[in-house]
Amino acid sequence: MAERSTAAVDVANESGRPPLTADEGEAMTDGANAQDASKDAKQQSPGVTAPSTPTAEPPELHSGHKLARRYRLEECLTRRDGFSSWRAVDEKLRRAVGVHILPADHSRARSVLAAARSAALLGDPRFVQVLDAVEENDLVYVVHEWLPDATELTPLLTAGPFEAHEAYQLVSQVSQAMAAANREGLAHLQLGPGSVLRTESGQYRIRGLAVSAALHGIESDRPKRQDTEAIGALLYAALTRRWPYPHDAHGLTGLPKNLGLVAPEQVRAGVHRGLSDLAMRALVNDGATPSRQEQPCTTPEELTKAVAELPKIRPPEPEVPAYRPASYRQPPARPAQSSPARPAPTAPAPPPALPGRAGRALKWGVAALLITALGLGSWQVADTLMNRHDQGTGSSGQSQRTSGGGGSHVVNGKPLTIQGAAEYTPFGYTPQHADQVKNTYDNDPSTVWRTKSFIGGPTLAPYRQGVGIVYDLGSKQKLTGATINFLYGGDHTTVTLYAAPSLSSTTPPSQMQQLATTTTTTKSAKLTVNNPTATQYVVVWLTALPYSGQDSYNDPGYKQGISEVAFTG
Repeated sequence: MAERSTAAVDVANESGRPPLTADEGEAMTDGANAQDASKDAKQQSPGVTAPSTPTAEPPELHSGHKLARRYRLEECLTRRDGFSSWRAVDEKLRRAVGVHILPADHSRARSVLAAARSAALLGDPRFVQVLDAVEENDLVYVVHEWLPDATELTPLLTAGPFEAHEAYQLVSQVSQAMAAANREGLAHLQLGPGSVLRTESGQYRIRGLAVSAALHGIESDRPKRQDTEAIGALLYAALTRRWPYPHDAHGLTGLPKNLGLVAPEQVRAGVHRGLSDLAMRALVNDGATPSRQEQPCTTPEELTKAVAELPKIRPPEPEVPAYRPASYRQPPARPAQSSPARPAPTAPAPPPALPGRAGRALKWGVAALLITALGLGSWQVADTLMNRHDQGTGSSGQSQRTSGGGGSHVVNGKPLTIQGAAEYTPFGYTPQHADQVKNTYDNDPSTVWRTKSFIGGPTLAPYRQGVGIVYDLGSKQKLTGATINFLYGGDHTTVTLYAAPSLSSTTPPSQMQQLATTTTTTKSAKLTVNNPTATQYVVVWLTALPYSGQDSYNDPGYKQGISEVAFTG
């Protein structure tokens, strides 16, 4: 039987181009990326059929629209090739989901439904699960899991090469998952950095199995081999921080055009030899020749067996804390004794007492010194406690818990000037009110930046991880604290400070240094950085918002506003 496959049965992708720009959508950022993907498919995989031109326009939908009176559309992640991808909320189960939508008369509608239903039957937890596949009211839509706490592989690869054990985990888990899918007649034409996620526990999950290929209308004559090459490209990028083709992709620099495909160990020093060979064995279609005599891997199953044959790669040793000598003198070591019970060391005998009046005078002198020292120590302790109490309560007599390492603190230090600010939008989120950001540092309490009104709360997750603003301090400053004035009080507002890499950063909070955090029911929050940190950019990140009724700006719900932000250093 021929190996040629469609999106629903035995499809794969060797180009490794991700179809996603947000954390759960499965589409490319724009038409240029789509053209690049087709070009890659033609150049790198003779057996891949480029997508056909769709015949239908994408449906006109908007935020707030409901599908099946259950899935409320929240944010459009992409709209191209006749379909759109959305972040949505399953109101029945109160959880975030992703949704792909296309007209029922779209040329790919049948294949998308077939692919989604086939992927849903797999039920393998290593894949992002398809939850529903429906044709209704002239629309076809596919609902899938949303993993807000997982990180896409793309930013992890661009951050730097993986150490050997992490690269081993990547190729091992992904190849095993794809081997299981291949055994059920499924493959992944769009397998790339954008379709692989790493959870907080270090597990890798793959999204878009079969469905992504069907949405983009891509087929393959040799799906298993294409899957294997795609995994090889991921391993190559993890080992070298380079894309193994003569073009840049996924934020990675490609190899020089005249160089050809060289082994990872020739690109970067210190690469694990076995993993380097493994990457080359998986990339045989592009002229790779293993540096040893092993046969090339042409299926995920073969790649899985090759991974298992590697000598065990151990995780790096945890850092051992620096040795600090004890503040007291240890008794000298005693020689080993034949008896199993070691006697406890005895204290050295005290010196003999001085005879007569000299001895008594010395005793009284020592006693007087001890009494004086105890009195001074008690006074210093009391004075310190009084100062802490005064600092903790301040002029208002109220204290507020903060944590940047624990404890209650007060914001102090010299004021830092804010040079600029922008909304912080990780995970592909759309801004709340970008034009209002300047209102938070204009020294005018009557002007406010507002969030939108959310249905679920006070904690926004899983519908949205948070909302926030990143501030530019002009240059690196040693930040000691912040004061934030809110529009609403109530139960409750949670705010956290992070050190950001840039003003336009979309780095997830979990990958940035947390400086301080606090929860308050009042209209202000004071945060202290326990370990003052030098940074130019600071993110103010709100993850819980109080409930407030309808006003002239927005509907009732969980919402907040910021009138003024001040930093100290």
